[in-house]
Amino acid sequence: MNRNLVAALAALLLAGVVAGYVVHARQSPAARDLGAQSVTAHSVEPGLQVLSNGVLSTVSLSDPQGARALTPLQCDRAHAAAGTVACLVPVDAFRGTHIQILDRQLRLQREIPLTGFPNRLRVSASGRMVAWTLFVDGHSYATTGFSTSAGILDTKTGTLVPTLEDFASTVDGKPYAAADKNFWGVTFAADDNRFYATMSTGGQRYLVEGDFAARKVRAIARNVECPSLSADGRRIAFKAAVDGHPRNGWRLSVLDLATMAVTPTAETRSVDDQPLWLDSETIAYALQRDDGVNDVWTVAASSTGQPHLLVPQANSPALVN
Repeated sequence: MNRNLVAALAALLLAGVVAGYVVHARQSPAARDLGAQSVTAHSVEPGLQVLSNGVLSTVSLSDPQGARALTPLQCDRAHAAAGTVACLVPVDAFRGTHIQILDRQLRLQREIPLTGFPNRLRVSASGRMVAWTLFVDGHSYATTGFSTSAGILDTKTGTLVPTLEDFASTVDGKPYAAADKNFWGVTFAADDNRFYATMSTGGQRYLVEGDFAARKVRAIARNVECPSLSADGRRIAFKAAVDGHPRNGWRLSVLDLATMAVTPTAETRSVDDQPLWLDSETIAYALQRDDGVNDVWTVAASSTGQPHLLVPQANSPALVN
């Protein structure tokens, strides 16, 4: 047999082994059991979109722990709104991170190569704006020395902002320029221009309000991470570092933008996620178990009640209408 042909066949075999290993490694025994209670889907159906062991899925809001519809798409993070589906595609042996923008039928609309490891992802309520966060260095907000990259795409005009670090910043009412600025956890207002995000610099973590068209952000509060704006634009659900130190974990909390009062929720476990407003009174978020499997939980957007398990073996929740 031709030596070049042998080499080519060996390369293909190795690729298959690597790909098979990656898929198998991503599947915990608990997640593999989902096959018995799932159906195949080739579009995103109305309900609650989640990732089931990295597979884009939807569940019924009336029965979120029941059967789920599994699509062929795999993502490390996903979000969706108004017919726009965004997927941060996992890094594998053959390709780096990239973001895919798809329609409800999962037809690819745009693909953008990125550098880093997928971390956060949001689509604005209109489906027009998409924002992502990646770890460039490090892998945890609880450690020092990490670096993130946050970008925004306007799907209507095609305008791409690769990094929010290029935006003009204001802290305490004064122009602020520093080489150590990191941004993450973007959330959009209803006008698709104003947004909120976390900016880390000088050992502080700020909630910033941004103006996409003007290319600027201003700090409005401290110790606010991974914000999520309510539909009425009046409150922000977020994770607050306990005693101001991320190494102590985070407390899921709610900020009133009118009074700037902070209300810790009844969830006392450490939540390292960007929460989602299910409705005006309920927040959804992912929590990782000791075995590495994620579950989606809910809690009231107040200090009352108690957390409830919403979708087992899932993360990246998003409402799909």
